[in-house]
Amino acid sequence: MRTTGTFVTTTTLGEAVRAFVPDALPPRDPPLAHDSYAEANHRAEMALARLAGVAGLVPSVDWLIYSAIRKEALLTSQIEGTQATLADLFDDEAGQVLTNTADVEEVTNYLRAFRLVRDNLQSESGLPISVRLLCDAHRLLLDGVRGASKQPGELRRSQNWISGARPGRAVFVPPPPGQVQGLLADLERFIHDPAPALPPLVRVALVHVQFETIHPFLDGNGRIGRLLIAALLEQWELLPEPLVYLSGYLKQHQAEYYRRLSAVRTDGDWEGWVGFFLDGVETAAMDAERGIVAMASLINADRKRLLAAPRVGAAALRLFEVMPLTPRFTIEQARQKLDTTFPTATAAVNLLQELGLVAELTGQKKNRLYSYAAYVELLASGI
Repeated sequence: MRTTGTFVTTTTLGEAVRAFVPDALPPRDPPLAHDSYAEANHRAEMALARLAGVAGLVPSVDWLIYSAIRKEALLTSQIEGTQATLADLFDDEAGQVLTNTADVEEVTNYLRAFRLVRDNLQSESGLPISVRLLCDAHRLLLDGVRGASKQPGELRRSQNWISGARPGRAVFVPPPPGQVQGLLADLERFIHDPAPALPPLVRVALVHVQFETIHPFLDGNGRIGRLLIAALLEQWELLPEPLVYLSGYLKQHQAEYYRRLSAVRTDGDWEGWVGFFLDGVETAAMDAERGIVAMASLINADRKRLLAAPRVGAAALRLFEVMPLTPRFTIEQARQKLDTTFPTATAAVNLLQELGLVAELTGQKKNRLYSYAAYVELLASGI
């Protein structure tokens, strides 16, 4: 059995506990067995390549990014107990008043954190994947929501633990706070190794476990750790855009997800975790590929219906083209998107409603809310 770290005794809340300090990556004594991941890694890489190829079926990659990052934001938040739905998220973006505002705000905070990381990685003057960037993302993640009192944007200065009403009953105790900075520096060095010996997907798998084991924040570690997966997939050019929402697989297999993380620490089972992770990437990529094909089929069919309408005008066509990025909207929001008059926007919405492309949700005469219902239903399937 491989040893992946050492235990040190520390005291928190008056209790002596054994905190786990992970060894630096990559796994050693023995090193990660090539035969244990080679085939699964190849399948996962091929699935990602097919996904990247199929993205061209949709006229705008922005449509795909819009849906993919919202699914990831929703699912990674649901793993932590958030109850928001995709429809809630769309309603919030349409300016609707919600009853579960706090849950939706947690999801939108993840979106803000994700955009921050992507913007930095895509900018020549932006930060690379680093402790500083992850702290900046963490600050946005916990802004004004549950966990806002848990030092947003700062590495923890106290001992934390996972599960259990008190430290002595914890399922896992991460490293003492005094060791967090050094462990993260080691992780940064592994991420930026100029001559890595392992394939990029395998390295992503290793980085995720290491980050979760260090558990550098008082709250939000799971979401930042999963955000790190998405960032590395794009940074290491495994995907041109963030089209995979791996949190769906991790949520579906949540018990095994936690068990595999734990087995690395207790049994040194890096191979079991890497195999699970690679299977997850392959599954998530195939699911995303099917979703893109379904989206392309729906939008193409609906566009044909619209073009065949006898009274179709430029405003209705333009509105249809922005609906995949605004699946729920008011007439005023449509007017703003089209930069036109209220009567013109109203006529465009009415035509789309007559064709069955949008549905009115409120039943009111004023402040009506419209939905690209078939599209919303398609995106929400499987969540």
